Amino acid sequence: MTDVHASAQTLSLTLTPARQLADMPSRFPGESAEYRRARNELLAEEIELRRHIERVAVQRRALPPGGIVPEDYRFEGEAGPVTLSAMFGDHDTLVTYNWMFGPQRERPCSMCTSLLSAYDGEMPDILQRVAFAVIARSPIEKLVGFKKERGWRHLRLYSSGGNTFNRDYAAEVPDGGDNPAFNVFTRSGGVVRHFWAEEMGPSTADPGQDPRGAPDVMPIWTVLDMTPGGRGTDWYPELEYGTTPR
Repeated sequence: MTDVHASAQTLSLTLTPARQLADMPSRFPGESAEYRRARNELLAEEIELRRHIERVAVQRRALPPGGIVPEDYRFEGEAGPVTLSAMFGDHDTLVTYNWMFGPQRERPCSMCTSLLSAYDGEMPDILQRVAFAVIARSPIEKLVGFKKERGWRHLRLYSSGGNTFNRDYAAEVPDGGDNPAFNVFTRSGGVVRHFWAEEMGPSTADPGQDPRGAPDVMPIWTVLDMTPGGRGTDWYPELEYGTTPR
């Protein structure tokens, strides 16, 4: 048993049982005893899920050093050329998202766009802790044009059209389609290493489910998962909508 697993197991032994925490005395107007019993059972599972997410986060943070990046990739940024190491700024951690907006696309992926629109609002807070870069293979002018159209204010965009970053860290091929990818890099003593990548893709998806990570990085799915209809199987975000939802 690893030290991380041993620590997690020790912590779990000291926690109040989820069933005990879930015995909520509060009631909502009109709810039945049957509803409250079922809701408390669900609450216990939600507490266990939260604890499992934290155990996974602890295990992730305890990963040994990842591979040294093969080169200091050069990108085209909104203010000119910039290297991967320079993207860190004053931080020691850099999160990158590979945006599906390669040169073969007239318009970007709507799912990526939904995600990035949410992150644009969170970016002032995210940048207090880590650096964050949005990377795509299209020319920087094309990326910035869409940023202005969408009204994004805080996302930092970079074109990787002149390097192999997308191939190396998003499994893309030069003349093929593009893939979404989250990667985390660290910098220490002038050395940049790969720390973690989201690797839950089509090959790890369960039957009847779209590929997704855990936790799900898209806020929209987290919200919809709390509703009776869930995320559904026949709806995805679009770039524009013909009518305004009511």
